[in-house]
Amino acid sequence: MSNATQLLQSIPIDPLTGAISVPIYQTSTFVQEAPGVNKGYDYSRTNNPTRATLESIVAQLEKGAVGAAFASGLAAIDAVVKLLKSGDEIIAVDDIYGGAYRLFTQVYEQYGITIKFVDASDPINIFNAISEKTKLIWIETPTNPTLKIADIEAIAKIAKANGCLLCVDNTFASPALQQPLSLGADIVVHSATKYLGGHSDTIAGIVVVKDATLGARIKFFQNACGAVLAPLDSWLTIRGIETLFLRIKQHCINAQAIAEYLENHPSVDKVFYPGLKSHPNHVVAKKQSKGFGGVVSFSLKQDELKLAEEFVSTTQVFKLAESLGGVKSLISHPANMTHKSIPAETRRAAGVVDSLIRLSVGIEEVEDLIDDLEKTFKQLNRHSSVQEHNKTKVEENSFC
Repeated sequence: MSNATQLLQSIPIDPLTGAISVPIYQTSTFVQEAPGVNKGYDYSRTNNPTRATLESIVAQLEKGAVGAAFASGLAAIDAVVKLLKSGDEIIAVDDIYGGAYRLFTQVYEQYGITIKFVDASDPINIFNAISEKTKLIWIETPTNPTLKIADIEAIAKIAKANGCLLCVDNTFASPALQQPLSLGADIVVHSATKYLGGHSDTIAGIVVVKDATLGARIKFFQNACGAVLAPLDSWLTIRGIETLFLRIKQHCINAQAIAEYLENHPSVDKVFYPGLKSHPNHVVAKKQSKGFGGVVSFSLKQDELKLAEEFVSTTQVFKLAESLGGVKSLISHPANMTHKSIPAETRRAAGVVDSLIRLSVGIEEVEDLIDDLEKTFKQLNRHSSVQEHNKTKVEENSFC
């Protein structure tokens, strides 16, 4: 049975009514038969049937033992970091998502948890950075937004040899393409807002854990800290997951075509997409993933902040907005948006230059998406030509 068919078959039919859609249990509490005697549910912060179904579905998709759904991707990340204590250390990817960077450095560092940021595209960098204090290795692969690829299996071996947990943010790939737990990771996190939900209509986070004992600790933090996913948002995420494999397939097809178009464009400096053979870790991506995802980033030859800002404000089909992973194509400027909370020098050192532009490639007709980009390039080139002409005129008049 294919993964797509298995997914749809794993979503249960309601035993009470036969409803083919998972019911939304929009309730805060549950009537008990006697004190402490119930049907498995007592209070919706602790557990809820709709949320429990979502957690089970994603755990199956990721080949994990325990799933936990949170009110956002950052709440999911927060629950994982709570596994640590003061004096522990995290080794994290250098071009990490800005929200995770902010959480690590501005929240948890004040509690005595230290962070080392390294380029995880070469496992030796992680090996060299590990100390006796290292308890968690945190990788995104692909990373956000420069699409670096980390070898999950190689890093998992390093983590195990040094008694560290390995957590993989699998948001960009999704379990439709990549299953980190099967490659040796201990924990997977998702911003389910992105590809799992898939329709830009809900905020959600997921943690999936390989070991049931470790999973019980995550579930404890979920209940004790209370950042749980609401029943309606759980249902929206389930509904999105039903078409995950179909959507991801089209995202990948469109993104590959756009990456190849951008790679040959004279106004583009670099294209970041693991599906290109020019990508430094293309072979690793091909080995551990069934596809290369729907995010493409590129930098302009003129590394100017103003030019990049103008580009992302000019496209018509690509809408300027935060987030990614929805069916509609989005465009963003990481330096001013998703990674603004990272200091400029740190951000640029990780490859997030001022002219970097990130595309979340949707499922529209790819010809329309490429046409939108081409029109934007032409409009900016005309504008630049006019500005250069006017500048020359001013200089000539000044000389006279």
